[in-house]
Amino acid sequence: MRYRWFIVAALLSAYLLTGLVQIRPGERGVVRRFGRLLDRRLEPGLSLQLPWGMDRVDRVAVDRVQSVVAGYREDDGSGDTMPSGQLLTGDHNLVNVQVVLTYKVSPNEEANYVEQADRVDALLTRAVESVMAQWLAGRTVDEVLLKGKNDMRLILKEQTQARIEGYRLGVQILDARVTSIAPPVEVKRDFDGVALAQTRNTTLRNTAEQNVERERRMAEAEIYRIEQDTAAYLHSRNLLARQEADRFLKRLHQYQVGRQGNPYYLRQIWEEARGKLFARLKQNGQIDLLDHHLSANGLDLTTAPLKQP
Repeated sequence: MRYRWFIVAALLSAYLLTGLVQIRPGERGVVRRFGRLLDRRLEPGLSLQLPWGMDRVDRVAVDRVQSVVAGYREDDGSGDTMPSGQLLTGDHNLVNVQVVLTYKVSPNEEANYVEQADRVDALLTRAVESVMAQWLAGRTVDEVLLKGKNDMRLILKEQTQARIEGYRLGVQILDARVTSIAPPVEVKRDFDGVALAQTRNTTLRNTAEQNVERERRMAEAEIYRIEQDTAAYLHSRNLLARQEADRFLKRLHQYQVGRQGNPYYLRQIWEEARGKLFARLKQNGQIDLLDHHLSANGLDLTTAPLKQP
């Protein structure tokens, strides 16, 4: 009889211990009591709840980053069925788009996540594909293929988050990375040819712009050089003119002073200047003495200017 009570006590203790719950770091515990969610959240550590059958504790990894792939998959669709993620652009061209959404549980929304956990990935996929289709429908295929990966990223993140708010999924989208965006395989070669031609055109345009910029810089450098040379020439000419003016004023002063004591001072200046001029002309071979040009008939001059015999 005593052993029977001991067994009953042991079983009762084991049953009560089912209410002992351990929450690991990075997790939160959501408690359901008789199927009804409680507002209280269990923090990391040990916690004692009502035993099994009364309380149920769901552990939610609030720090874990999860991901879901949405859009085009190569093995999706066959025959006449259009695969998901193959969408129409605004100019009626098909493109295959694949996106990877990363998300985690939103703070203080662990209960919503627990209730919707089985539907989270499916609803996220539908929401992001809807946003993709809307974005592509308003743009040309060239714009989509050239800029789609960068331009769609922030839009997909923000608008997908806005669309799932009504579902109360309890998740926060961290990123929406476009992993693939390309034309269908049947027309990929044609699109690649167009993209190659556009790349060549872009390269030629960039080269032409670089050449224009180089020529512009060279022209500016030449203009600067000419301006500097002109400024230097003007400075030298002004300096020379001032020197000539100073010399003239000095000679004028000398003349005014010399004329007072010598009425023939101007003639003297003229003779000096003429002598210097004739000496310079003779040195350059432009004038010469006329003695060797005299003959019985007078001067015999046939060339000008005169040259040395």
